[in-house]
Amino acid sequence: MKLETYCQSCGMPLDNPDLQGTEKGGIKSDEYCKYCYRNGVFTNPNMSLKEMTSLVITQMEKMNFDSKIIDKAVSALPNLKRWKASAVAS
Repeated sequence: MKLETYCQSCGMPLDNPDLQGTEKGGIKSDEYCKYCYRNGVFTNPNMSLKEMTSLVITQMEKMNFDSKIIDKAVSALPNLKRWKASAVAS
């Protein structure tokens, strides 16, 4: 059984290689999706956790996810690598 991995910025499942972001040189990132991370940098480097939370809610609502699933996804955000690092730096 393959262990599921999630974007460490937005929480999106990275089960499809087409969704993976890229490091410098085009190598696929194992940690971030293509919407959050390209060419070794965040696509929106100044985004706050609050802004990411709002974006995740909006996108999941557009895809008609149940509110309980949205709540679960949002509650996981502070535990992702990108946001843990900023919490430590604060």
